[in-house]
Amino acid sequence: MSYPAGPSGVVAVVVAYNRRELLSQTLDGLLAQSVRPDGVVVIDNASTDGSGELARAHALAPHVITLPTNTGGAGGFAAGIAVAVAEHGAEAVWIMDDDTIPQPGALEALLAARDAYPGDVAICASQAVWHDGCEHPMNAPRERPGVSRELREHAAAVGAVQIRSASFVSILIDARAVREDGLPIADYFLWNDDFEYTSRILRNRVGLYVRESRVLHATKEFGGSAFNPGSRFYNEVRNKAWLFRRSGALSGLEKTLYGGRTALRWVSLLVRSPERGELVGLARRALADAKAAPRSNAEVFAGTAIEAAVKEFA
Repeated sequence: MSYPAGPSGVVAVVVAYNRRELLSQTLDGLLAQSVRPDGVVVIDNASTDGSGELARAHALAPHVITLPTNTGGAGGFAAGIAVAVAEHGAEAVWIMDDDTIPQPGALEALLAARDAYPGDVAICASQAVWHDGCEHPMNAPRERPGVSRELREHAAAVGAVQIRSASFVSILIDARAVREDGLPIADYFLWNDDFEYTSRILRNRVGLYVRESRVLHATKEFGGSAFNPGSRFYNEVRNKAWLFRRSGALSGLEKTLYGGRTALRWVSLLVRSPERGELVGLARRALADAKAAPRSNAEVFAGTAIEAAVKEFA
């Protein structure tokens, strides 16, 4: 089934893993947009619940790619962005997880703010809300530190706020920034991959938080990602170590300030956690593993159907 063409060059990317019912709602939300994207790419991260089959049968007729193994959110978005830009010729990529349900005017609001802003915009982020309509703390970006009065006013004039980073829960990325700065680092797998990538893109570019663009982030619980991380604390520590040691996303001063806040947060978590011993063990293993650099995306996706697309951004 075909649908009316949307704004030139916008391709939506959805990363899916074993949340079939939520994926259906995400795709329905894309279909119901007041302004629709030109195309939709679904990256099925080796789901075992029929997510890929559901996507292929959906009225959107998305381009579905089922990966041979689960590459996490980081790998899924690296794959999806590569395919959207390299194979579909996207001028902008609108990305989201399979638990993100865009409300009808979400894309229209992002595009309106981007087009009205007096200058180039690399990223526009939606407001993510929970089931009760409250802003989701996991996805609420802060205003860019030290932003000038002029830039603050430019953003306010289009109903937005200047930001330094954003989560992957509904952001519109200019493809020019992707071609210049590359893809998310697939080996992060999960946690901090979105912070590293969006901070990398926005280090010297403009990012806007557009509250008029709303999506439902259908998590099971309402809270920040650092609460009770369990085994994912390994990814938190390893990926932060990679970020501070190897990424150019942050300036030296930013690494110092953010690193200090991170250390305080970890100490607070360990003090409060009944699983302190387990978390300490995970942290030690993560720091040991972080001594080696993350694999290149070309290595992660070697031998897959998207190998050629990913290599364009090596």
